[in-house]
Amino acid sequence: MSLKKESPSDVLLHLAALRGDDITLRRVLDSGKVHVDCKDEDGTTPLILAAAGGHCPCVVELLEQGADPNSKRATGTTPLFFAAQGGHLEIVKILVKAGATIDCPSVDGGTPLFVACQGGHVKLVKELIEYGANVNACMKDRASPVFISSQNGHRTVLLLLLSAGAQPDTKRIDGATPLWIASQMGHDHICKVLLQNGADVDAVRCDGATPLFKAAHKGHMAVTTELLKYRPNLGLLPNGETALHAAAMFGHLTVVKQLVAAGSDILQKNQEGLTALQVAKKQHFVTISDYLQDRLRSIIGRN
Repeated sequence: MSLKKESPSDVLLHLAALRGDDITLRRVLDSGKVHVDCKDEDGTTPLILAAAGGHCPCVVELLEQGADPNSKRATGTTPLFFAAQGGHLEIVKILVKAGATIDCPSVDGGTPLFVACQGGHVKLVKELIEYGANVNACMKDRASPVFISSQNGHRTVLLLLLSAGAQPDTKRIDGATPLWIASQMGHDHICKVLLQNGADVDAVRCDGATPLFKAAHKGHMAVTTELLKYRPNLGLLPNGETALHAAAMFGHLTVVKQLVAAGSDILQKNQEGLTALQVAKKQHFVTISDYLQDRLRSIIGRN
């Protein structure tokens, strides 16, 4: 159903809400020429604009004049969603007091808590949890608040979620866990928290890669250090490679040394029948191939 075309007064009200001009906003509302919840072509109401912009006086005025705290854009996003996304704590409090639904999801499943976690808004996340927000509510792709906090490196937010009962291992549709994404991003401080809270060190994504494989692939030494404390699989993975192969393939000498010291088999062949040494030579990583060659001589010497 198409929305009614905006009148000049509708446009003026939207602009006032967008700019935080509460004087103009009040004057337009008092004129009786507009509906307090008039919408633009995207379904955006003045309250949504004021909440998104962090304009407290406008939010208060609109609510006092009957604005719907649960109005939605075409995307399903509400004033509370935008206030949470912007980190506007006082506006969140005002909206909740006015009856805003805490866990109202957008079309793609995003809740106010999810976007607050995404932005790392610690105080706001704490407030939403205290209001009873579902810490395990997921996007349509199954990304959870824990996942997005881990991806963006927000440790304090992650701790709040876990202490409120959030699951540490909820997988996205592609099989990626919070630990997997944190390992890819190089967030060792996040990996440490997740592992301490029971995250599966060997959770495999749909492509057959584990957190350790991804850390080795990216050369994240600090992440590798944290993962190795939990005895991850050093052998052949479902993707046909080992973490050692990944480190050798992309030239990460320090990670190669970490993995060898942890017990990685330098004679293990990947799905193409190549050892990590052969992979390093193929990629022309001389320092890595020399190191692995020395280790190989040492093994042969012992035998």
